Amino acid sequence: MAVKLIIVLAVLLGGLALVTQYRAARNEARAEAAYPLEGQMLDVDGTSVHAVVMGDGPDVVLIHGSSGSTRDMTFALAPALAQNYRVIVLDRPGLGWTTRLNSDGASITEQAALLSAAAAQLGADSPIVVGQSYGGAVALAWAVNHSDQLSALVTLAAASHPWNTPLDTLYRVNSSTLGSILAVPLITAFVSPDRVESAVNGVFTPQNAPDGYSDHFGPSMTLRRHSLRENALQRANLLDEIRALSPLYPQITIPTEVLHGTADDTVSLKIHSEPLAQRVPGAVLTRLAGIGHMPHHVALPDVTAAIDRAASRAGLR
Repeated sequence: MAVKLIIVLAVLLGGLALVTQYRAARNEARAEAAYPLEGQMLDVDGTSVHAVVMGDGPDVVLIHGSSGSTRDMTFALAPALAQNYRVIVLDRPGLGWTTRLNSDGASITEQAALLSAAAAQLGADSPIVVGQSYGGAVALAWAVNHSDQLSALVTLAAASHPWNTPLDTLYRVNSSTLGSILAVPLITAFVSPDRVESAVNGVFTPQNAPDGYSDHFGPSMTLRRHSLRENALQRANLLDEIRALSPLYPQITIPTEVLHGTADDTVSLKIHSEPLAQRVPGAVLTRLAGIGHMPHHVALPDVTAAIDRAASRAGLR
């Protein structure tokens, strides 16, 4: 009887595994068909990097945050800037359409090297670099490690300094070996994009996501297996990377604008942007009263004004 039960259980588990892999692959194919490339693919030392380019003028590079893609930036900020700048929006490794750099989770230093090389390939040798949230950490790594490859820096609700809160349970599970094997395919196969859309809307608190944002952004792209794994590993590794990077901020000498909402409960103004502005020589901190974690959508004029100031300070306007 015990042997029969084991055989039945094995058959059921095998069937669940097959169904899970089938549904995961189907959902990924549907997501990629619904949200195709917005721009062009670059080959950067063997890594495929997705870049969207629009507008004309001084070069501005936009770097999205966790679980994001170029679509977060092309909804509002990139079109607004394209009236006065040549805007380059890049997918970070493993997210959107850019391939993964490795299986360990690309570090912010590795990402900065990749994206600066991609920008240079497009002729942007010294752009203004704008990074939001996790993308702000990548922008800071760019400024520290490639100081001759940007003219100014703008951070939006950027993660910049060590924090004490524990890693989110989902990231902790998905970044583990067992979670990567078992949990990630189940999420891709069975979690509805509506659940992700609800989480996306929560990031805008206390504001609401703009009308049409989720349809443009494509929450289902975040649920692909390789994106879930890469995003979780990047988040799991970020704290140690920030600990190593933050002592180097006084080396940043380019014009720097730091923007952060006072109501941001995702990345704390007091933990991150306030000490960042104190440590970067000449940095200008703009506190956005009542604004949450997504200023590039809900405080767009303030963000474009900061980029204009950075351009003027860098002698580009």
